[in-house]
Amino acid sequence: MISFEHVTKVYPSGVKALDDVTLNFDQGEFVAIIGRSGAGKSTLIRAINKMHDITDGTLTVDGIPVRQLKGKSLRAFRHEIGMIFQSFNLVNRTTVIKNVLAARVPKMSFFRVLFGLFHKEDKIAALTALDKVGILEKAYVRVDQLSGGQQQRVALARTLVQNPKIILADEPVAALDPVTAKQVMDYFLNINRELGISILINIHHVELALEYADRIVGIRDGVVLFDGPPDQVSEDVIHQIYGGETEAEIV
Repeated sequence: MISFEHVTKVYPSGVKALDDVTLNFDQGEFVAIIGRSGAGKSTLIRAINKMHDITDGTLTVDGIPVRQLKGKSLRAFRHEIGMIFQSFNLVNRTTVIKNVLAARVPKMSFFRVLFGLFHKEDKIAALTALDKVGILEKAYVRVDQLSGGQQQRVALARTLVQNPKIILADEPVAALDPVTAKQVMDYFLNINRELGISILINIHHVELALEYADRIVGIRDGVVLFDGPPDQVSEDVIHQIYGGETEAEIV
């Protein structure tokens, strides 16, 4: 479904964020991408929806060459790929349901967007998504009244309203305490299992990656050093990926 073939990404500064990466991801996988800060994890994730252009190689999603997409075709392509960030990317001064409904805006007419005219089915979809992430009772509460974990669940609900085939998550639990982080990861896992949506999550917490993911990809300095199931992640593998980092930084 997602195919990286000898993909390289070099930034204008000369930094090589991805170095000859070849990976394939099938529909329905739950993949955790681990590595040090600056290893290339975010670049790998963001190349999939062309938030970052690759420099060389071939990247396809469902056979579509991502590098060739632009304009309307790129916008349509991105609508089928959910994206979740560490910072939630919500509008704090409006309600939860309005934030979730924002996912429907790209497919609405200018007139409907201008006056906030959402169809009944849009609202039902938003409420259903909020229910799936256990936050339905907060639908008409302002976002700035929610905790960080609740806000991340709103972001996840907003993504679900897109009916995505893939969800990309860039450090979605980095700003959360350990208990809340596990709660949010539970929802990612439920969505993956119940809806068959592919989840690719960039995560610095190795223990969470091993607990939740079906597959671990370890990256360092843009090079994939490990690709396999969690039970094959040994201390030697961790050392290769993280080098001299302290234990506190990788748990």
